[in-house]
Amino acid sequence: MHRRKLLVSALGAAAALGLTLTACGSGDGSDQPVAQVSGGTAAKPIVTLDTPMEKPDLTLTDSDGKPYDLLEKTKGHPTLIYFGYTNCPDVCPTTMANIAVAVKQLPQAERSDLRVVFVTSDPERDTPAQLKKWLGGINKDFIGLTGPFDKIQQAARSVNIGIEAPVKKKNGDVVSTHGAQVLLSSPKDDKVHWMGMQEATSDNYTAALPKIIKGQNP
Repeated sequence: MHRRKLLVSALGAAAALGLTLTACGSGDGSDQPVAQVSGGTAAKPIVTLDTPMEKPDLTLTDSDGKPYDLLEKTKGHPTLIYFGYTNCPDVCPTTMANIAVAVKQLPQAERSDLRVVFVTSDPERDTPAQLKKWLGGINKDFIGLTGPFDKIQQAARSVNIGIEAPVKKKNGDVVSTHGAQVLLSSPKDDKVHWMGMQEATSDNYTAALPKIIKGQNP
């Protein structure tokens, strides 16, 4: 019987939305997922935060094996940040695919201006090469970052996103927990003003991104 793990994460001004961590893995040595996700609200798939947050001050290694200073590289650009991992069986690929569909609808100039950053919560397995391969199948312009887990966890906590190190159970299950929300920052002040909930669809992002790129509430 697959084990399921659910942890609740408070998110500052948006805590009342009941945000959670997502637990994912594979059980019994098979490809069957171990996951339980809840929280958020389908009625508000893109949430405007009452108090904007600073983007994480974080320098990691990108999928080309080069240092990537998140604040420097995304300064003045609309930015989406997501903490997840490539072995996630469901939530992570779905979220990133939804974003990719929306990005494809943008004019070329807006696509070039936008930064989509995927920060791994499983750096032991998510090497630069693995991130490059996985993101290449979604959108080759998306940026993958990896590095020391403690550094990544601290950065996630600075924006009230909870993650925990993957845990391998005696039966072979690998369980990894991470916040399922997407941080969306404005190019006007480089602060996180909005959050894409787990329930956000490609249509939600398609409607929201043109406004976010201009620093407007979606």
